[in-house]
Amino acid sequence: MFAAENGLKGDPRLQAISQAIRVVPHFPKPGIMFQDITTLLLDHKAFKDTVDIFVDRYRDMGISVVAGVEARGFMFGPSIALAIGAKFVPLRKPRKLPGEVISEAYVLEYGTDCLEMHVGAVQTGERALVIDDLVATGGTLSAAIRLLERVGAEVIECACVIGLPEVKGQCRLNGKPLYILVEPREIDNCC
Repeated sequence: MFAAENGLKGDPRLQAISQAIRVVPHFPKPGIMFQDITTLLLDHKAFKDTVDIFVDRYRDMGISVVAGVEARGFMFGPSIALAIGAKFVPLRKPRKLPGEVISEAYVLEYGTDCLEMHVGAVQTGERALVIDDLVATGGTLSAAIRLLERVGAEVIECACVIGLPEVKGQCRLNGKPLYILVEPREIDNCC
């Protein structure tokens, strides 16, 4: 569900967050309108508002794990985890973590990929939040859910800053709630 449909309709923070995200046309390939969150991170107020909205939502849900999806989930996850008293667990691409890992492969429209997590990072019964910057098809988040559930975690919700229109109305992912702050911005008179 989008934040504006869940008690934040008209909240000026959502407009500021949306405006702080730069749109880069035709990156990384023609036809893609890349949603660049690095400009959001440069705007300390919009960045703080982004984290604060998530913290307000998750503070009283008993979440003990915030799992961030590589790489942009790492930018929001640690701040949220610290604020709600949870640990941060990075979900990485293959061969990025030292030590023993557990892996979950998933299919992309152009091939396959994999997420890995350290064995022992999450314990059976822990309540987890999965965070990423953007959800398009939900494939990566679905893999994150499966990975966490394989080690016995209870995934409470998935959260993203940006959700593509294709996921609008899709308030659940693998049976788990999906919470999104803003829709992607478009550029007027692009190309």
